[in-house]
Amino acid sequence: MRTEEINIRDPFVVLHEDTYYLYGTRGPTCWGPATGFDVYTSSDLRAWEGPFICFENDGSFWADRNYWAPEVHPYQGAWYMFASFKNETRHRGTAILRAETPLGPFVPWSDGPVTPVEWECLDGTFHADENGKPWMVFCHEWVQAGDGEILAMPLKADLRAAAGGPVLLFRASEAPWARLVHHSSGRDGYVTDGPFLWRAKDGRLMCLWSSLSATGYTQGLAVSDNGRADSHFTQLPPLFEKDGGHGMLFRTKEGQLMLTLHTPNEHLKEHPVFIPLPDDSPVA
Repeated sequence: MRTEEINIRDPFVVLHEDTYYLYGTRGPTCWGPATGFDVYTSSDLRAWEGPFICFENDGSFWADRNYWAPEVHPYQGAWYMFASFKNETRHRGTAILRAETPLGPFVPWSDGPVTPVEWECLDGTFHADENGKPWMVFCHEWVQAGDGEILAMPLKADLRAAAGGPVLLFRASEAPWARLVHHSSGRDGYVTDGPFLWRAKDGRLMCLWSSLSATGYTQGLAVSDNGRADSHFTQLPPLFEKDGGHGMLFRTKEGQLMLTLHTPNEHLKEHPVFIPLPDDSPVA
């Protein structure tokens, strides 16, 4: 299978033992009932094997729709999936799952969502600070917050629950390129999607995130004011403005810094792309 044949949103790549693992939101079930996530494997980022089911609801899981944005991170000898879920009676939130290998199977680890239960939240991402302290950075969704927010929240050492309250990093409207959007409920607001933290070589802590601009879905970028995950982040020019976003960064086997995101932002047409970033990129 070629990359352009893979219909997923929110691509996330892990390189482990010379194999690339690609996760994402299943395109066909993105906006309605859903049951799980897949992983694809590759040796070269061009030809892929799969999909292999890495998480499937056996009927006991709390959520039945909007299975979004699975990220997989190694931590203390295991693999942890951060992903967003929803059901009719509970707010959308990010839950944490665990597996012994990046292929899964992933099983529920947190007791429901780790994000605040009274908030509509999504797109939690994992970050370990310079002292090894675990954090989750996530979005307070614009459909509830109005001006979408990105926040950081400390996690307990075992990643089963939050260890403190959320800290606001920035709001979507702080980006001069962000465009006001209209929700079917009648509410206007600014979107925040897909935070991902990355430490540049010079020590700056960067936050990738996405919103809507005059050119469509856009891959934004912000930088921590003091190098920490629980500080204010200042907006920088976008990384990608051609109707694509919800991206993340990784290095290839050869050491090339790579941006992956989905484009176009159109149902059933989304697929991952891989964009090499130059040494003078702000995230390098």
